[in-house]
Amino acid sequence: MTDELSRNERIKEASDYLRGTLAEGLRDEITGSIVEDDAQLVKFHGMYLQDDRDLRPERTRKKMEKAFAFMIRVRIPGGVCTTAQWLALDRIACTYGNGTLRLTTRQSFQLHGVIKSNLKATLKAIDGVLLDTIAACGDVNRNVMCNPNPHASRAHAIALALAKATSEHLSPRTPAYREIWLDGERIAGGEEEVVEPIYGKTYLPRKFKTVVAVPPSNDVDVFAHDLGFIAILDQWGWVVGWNVTVGGGMGMTHGEPDTYPRTADVLGFCQPEDALAVAEAVVMVQRDWGDRVNRKHARLKYTIEDRGLAAFRAEVERRAGVKLGEPRPFAFTSTGDRYGWTVGENGSEHLTLFIENGRVSDHPGGAQMLTTLRSIAETHEGDFRLTANQNLIIANVAKKKRETIERLATEDGLLAPASGLRRNSMACVALPTCGLALAESERYLPDLVTALEERLAVHGLAHDDIVIRMTGCPNGCARPYLAEIGLVGKGPGRYNLYLGAAFDGSRLSKLYAEDIEHAAIIETLDPVFATYAVKREPGERFGDFVIRAGFVAATGNGRDFHLNTGPRRTIV
Repeated sequence: MTDELSRNERIKEASDYLRGTLAEGLRDEITGSIVEDDAQLVKFHGMYLQDDRDLRPERTRKKMEKAFAFMIRVRIPGGVCTTAQWLALDRIACTYGNGTLRLTTRQSFQLHGVIKSNLKATLKAIDGVLLDTIAACGDVNRNVMCNPNPHASRAHAIALALAKATSEHLSPRTPAYREIWLDGERIAGGEEEVVEPIYGKTYLPRKFKTVVAVPPSNDVDVFAHDLGFIAILDQWGWVVGWNVTVGGGMGMTHGEPDTYPRTADVLGFCQPEDALAVAEAVVMVQRDWGDRVNRKHARLKYTIEDRGLAAFRAEVERRAGVKLGEPRPFAFTSTGDRYGWTVGENGSEHLTLFIENGRVSDHPGGAQMLTTLRSIAETHEGDFRLTANQNLIIANVAKKKRETIERLATEDGLLAPASGLRRNSMACVALPTCGLALAESERYLPDLVTALEERLAVHGLAHDDIVIRMTGCPNGCARPYLAEIGLVGKGPGRYNLYLGAAFDGSRLSKLYAEDIEHAAIIETLDPVFATYAVKREPGERFGDFVIRAGFVAATGNGRDFHLNTGPRRTIV
C-alpha cells in the first residue's frame, strides 16, 4: 500500500516535520526559485512559489528564468488585527512586496511579489507584530474564519473566542517555522524531538478549513468548509451550543465528474465545552480515513461520501468522548456584509467598507486606497476586522474620530456601491500570479459587473442584491458554486456559468452555460434578468427564481452537481 501513496505524502514523510531543504534553498542565490519538493513544503509555512505569467513570454524569448516570487498568507483567526499590525503589513507590502495588500476570501492577508532573498526579512517583520504565516496554507487546518465583529453581540464575542481557540489548538507544533525563518535554534534530540499529537509526521491528506457562524448571518459560508460550528442561541442571545457541520468543499476539476463541490452536512449538536474536542476528533478521523493515494479525492467531503455520515459521526463521538445531540433549529438570511455604520449591543460603532475583490492599492491617477486606509489606521483608536467577503470593518470607532474616518472613506470611494450586484461580488486573484489560473478573475470581474449593471438597470434591478462570484479555475477559492451567479475559468477569456445557488449559502448552483466569453455571458444572462424582473414573486431571490422558473433544476449535493435538467447552453 505504501507504494501507492501520492508524491506529496512521500515529501511530507521525508521532510523532517516540514523542514525539507528549505534552509539550504534560501541560501542558493543562483535562482529565485526553490526545488520542487520544497515548493510543496513551503505551503505549510504559509506561502506559495509563483511567477508573473504576464512576463513569461518575454522572459522565455530572452532565455531568462521565470520572474519567480512568493505569495505570503498571514494567519489571522477571525480576521481581527490591530491598527499597528495593519500599518506594519502596509510597510512590509511596500518594502518587500508589490506595494499592495490583499484581503482574502478566508479573512486573512496576502502579500504578493516577495522575492526569495527577502523572505526571511518579511517573515521576521510579520513576527515582530505578533503575527505569523504557519498553517495559512498546506495540508493542515488553515485560518479559522468567523463573523469578524465580536462587539455586535455576546454571541459574536464567543464565536471569535472559539475561532481563536480552534486555530491555536489545531496549529502544527513543529519548530521548523521558527528555525528556518526566525533564526531559532534547533533543539537537540534528533527526529523524535517533534511530536505532532494531532497531525503526525504526514499531517492531513489535504487542506482543511474551519469556520464559525452566528445566525442569521452566513457571512463565512459555513456549508463550503470541512468543519463548521453554527451558534445556537437562547432567547436572551446566549450561545447554548453549536451545530457541527462537516464535509463541505468547493474544489473540482473540469471534465472529471468524480470531483465536485459539496455543501456540508449537519453532523449534530455539541455543548460549548465540547467544541474543541469535537474539532480535534473530526481532524483526526480525516487524518486516518482520508485518501492519501489520490489527492483529488483526499478532502473530507469525499471521506464522508465514501464512509457515510453515520459512520463518520460514530467515529468522531468515539474519539472525542462526546455524544452529539440532534441538530438544533437555525436559520440564515444572507452571506453578505452589512455595509456602512452599525451599532453593537454595547453601543460601539463600526464602519464596513467595500474593498473590491479585496485588493488594497494605490492607482496612479485614481483611487489611493492604500494611502487612505493608512491614514485611517493612523487616526483610528479601535481595530480592523477583515470579512470573509474581502471587505474591511473599521471597528470600535471613537465618537471623536467618526467624522474624520467617514470623510476619508468617502473621499476615496470606500463606502458601499449603489449596485446590488457589485456589493455582493467576489473574485480570486487568478492571473497573473496564480499558477492554477485558466482565466482572469480579479482583473476582469469589475468590468463584467459594469456591463451586467447596465442590463440590470434596464430591467429595474440595479439595486437588487444578487450574489456574483468568479474564479480563474475550478478550485473555487472565491466559492463561486455557492453564488447565485457563478463564473469559473475554463480557458483564456472563457468561463462556465453557474446559476441557482441560495442567497443564504445553503444550496449549490448548477452549470447553465459552458465555455462562454464576455459577450456571451451578457447575452446569456440578459433574458434571465428580464424574466426575473417581470415574473418574480415578492421577496423572491434570484437564485430561487431561476429554479422555480425552470432555468436550472433544483440543486442537490455532491455527485449530482454536474447534472442539469435545465437548458444548459454551449455557446461558441
